[in-house]
Amino acid sequence: MAILYSVGILGILLPLHEDFILLTPANLLVSLALVLWFHPGWDKHTLAFLVITYFAGFGAELFGVQTGILFGEYVYGQVLGPKLWETPLMIGVNWVMLSYSAGVVANYLLKQSHWLLRGAAAALLMVGLDVLIEPVAMQYGFWSWEADKVPLRNYLGWFLVAFPLQCLFAFWLGRVLNKVAVALFILQMLFFLILGIASWQ
Repeated sequence: MAILYSVGILGILLPLHEDFILLTPANLLVSLALVLWFHPGWDKHTLAFLVITYFAGFGAELFGVQTGILFGEYVYGQVLGPKLWETPLMIGVNWVMLSYSAGVVANYLLKQSHWLLRGAAAALLMVGLDVLIEPVAMQYGFWSWEADKVPLRNYLGWFLVAFPLQCLFAFWLGRVLNKVAVALFILQMLFFLILGIASWQ
């Protein structure tokens, strides 16, 4: 997985970056598949969480794009692939991948804590990652914001959507551990941090 993201960084920073960026949907699917392959103890709660998170994440983005209320005024580019009502179908996959990974990271950090605290911590981890994602996403055409500025409402909106999903994760899946999910979350942070720094040059 580290090789996958390293190649992605190099490819995006090279002159042919547009071709690499169009591989983003495939990267999301491969990353999620790898993480879920190593998930211990599949059951109905795991499946329900994944399905609910996909539709909740996609639904929140759809509502956000159509109304501008939840996150602010933004529009998606073509990078994430086919859209339904101007909202990429892959954005739900992204919500699943980040929600699962952040939930697992919170479990490692707060092993003995109540599920509500772990849910809040995981939601904050997702917001923190989004802080790194936003400038890169705008730079490379994932989406664009009105006046090219990310409103604070976006981060509040992320927390409002992520918190109930993370509480569901913590309550249903318990203290599940998955080292691949932790590796993915760290790689995501490094990926967007490096690209963000490079974009300042």
